[in-house]
Amino acid sequence: MILLDNSEQLLALFESLARSIPESLKVYGSVYHINHGNPFNMEVLVDSWPEYQMVIIRPQKQEMTDDMDSYTNVYRIFSKEPQKSQELLKNCEIINWKQRLQIQGLQESLGEGIRAAAFSNSVKVEHSTAVLLATEDILKLNASYKSKFGSWAETGHPDDDFEREIPNFKYAQLDVSYSGLVNDNWKLGKNERSLRYVKRCIGALPAACMLGPEGAPVAWLTMDPSCEVGMAYSVEKYRKTGKMAQVIVRYKKYLLQKNIPFYVSVLEENERSRSSAKAAGFFEASCEWHQWTCYPQNLVPF
Repeated sequence: MILLDNSEQLLALFESLARSIPESLKVYGSVYHINHGNPFNMEVLVDSWPEYQMVIIRPQKQEMTDDMDSYTNVYRIFSKEPQKSQELLKNCEIINWKQRLQIQGLQESLGEGIRAAAFSNSVKVEHSTAVLLATEDILKLNASYKSKFGSWAETGHPDDDFEREIPNFKYAQLDVSYSGLVNDNWKLGKNERSLRYVKRCIGALPAACMLGPEGAPVAWLTMDPSCEVGMAYSVEKYRKTGKMAQVIVRYKKYLLQKNIPFYVSVLEENERSRSSAKAAGFFEASCEWHQWTCYPQNLVPF
């Protein structure tokens, strides 16, 4: 495969991927961050250029030093012909099948090639799926879409966003000092590797919260390296009080103002969260969110 590291090529790819949304959204969001500072040191591979059939986003080699760190060892894939992906995916130079890793994409048809490639490398695969939701603006993106980005810390939020607060509550940027709190309440976290990942997300990407009377976050959400919004959580005392809804609406407003792409995924059985997302202006996409977690035989968890 070909490594794209030229800024003009990456911009052209970004604009091209917009034509394939929603299926390309996870790769599209990853390329967005790569084009705007690349805080997670990711790289882009295509099977050919300028015409391509497959795009793979992966961390640069120096990032993947821990064979057990599936928070870092993540590959995000989009293919125009997912049924033909098997031979490329088998290649150990493209995917390091000796590590515990995740493959993420928004095309269920990638699964057959991923499982076949994993089997040929003696790797166990667990598949999970969720409902993909995005705003109408994102779902209707096209090649004329122009994105711009400012440092989260530098741009902050418009002052009027802070003026209409409920007494004793304040919408704010989520500070990295609360990474432990986020990690301890993240269903997929609660370990040292996830804590490092959470710190990196909060420190490098937009993250928001509602501060309560004690000055600590009572509701929060973050963004990942593919522009997916997640880790959303409300402390039990403040659930069903609208605090999370306030965070989502203001966070969404900020991202739209800055033309930062974003989307969310929700488990199909989580009707409450799906309803909340729809109430906040999200629509269910025509494709689903998919993740294949891969374990080499010597790294299969007990």
